[in-house]
Amino acid sequence: MIKATSPAPTNEERKKGALAQGAAELQDLSAQPTHLALPRAAAFLADLVQDRSFLRSHVRPALEEAEDADRWYVARRWDAPDKSFSLQVFVWPAGTRTMIHDHSSWGAYACAAGTVFEERYERLDDGSRHEHARLEEAWHLSWRPQDGASTVLPGNGGIHSVGDPYEETAVSVHLYGPRLEEVDGRDYDPSRDYVCDRLDDSAEETDRTFDQNWPVHGRREG
Repeated sequence: MIKATSPAPTNEERKKGALAQGAAELQDLSAQPTHLALPRAAAFLADLVQDRSFLRSHVRPALEEAEDADRWYVARRWDAPDKSFSLQVFVWPAGTRTMIHDHSSWGAYACAAGTVFEERYERLDDGSRHEHARLEEAWHLSWRPQDGASTVLPGNGGIHSVGDPYEETAVSVHLYGPRLEEVDGRDYDPSRDYVCDRLDDSAEETDRTFDQNWPVHGRREG
């Protein structure tokens, strides 16, 4: 007796399955309390930046597109419909960096190509004075694809600056959880002990940003 068998899934069907699995994983992750979400986010990103299909589909094209860029930007992003998470691919041309800032959500990032440099800060004042903040550098590190992921807490627990002071363009992948405030975060100027709200993604960041279908992220190859 010949048993009926189902046809093997097509590449498109396998791709849709991977997309659904990745989105579901981040949806579940983002629903966790911060202290549980951050380790999972770091592990997800550390694995993602080693995934050959992701590198081939999203990181290498971003590097090629950045050939003539002279400032950092978000090249790709995938936002949950309910705003519970945002996955973003940042491009860092040589010599670019963010201003010192924080976020109103938890966040994590991992370097996918080249090397990125992070400076982390502590806030010394109590926040009682309007638009006043006194900062002190706590530490700085270089991050490469094999170095894992950096994590930040919301608000004062994640004041930092990220950039690429090196000679080659870098790419990093960032994951942000749900916002805890109306604002996107705050920007700081230590030379004036100044801080102000950042209502949304900066014009610098979103100038070359566009939405895409969910990225394929299967098992790590090799």
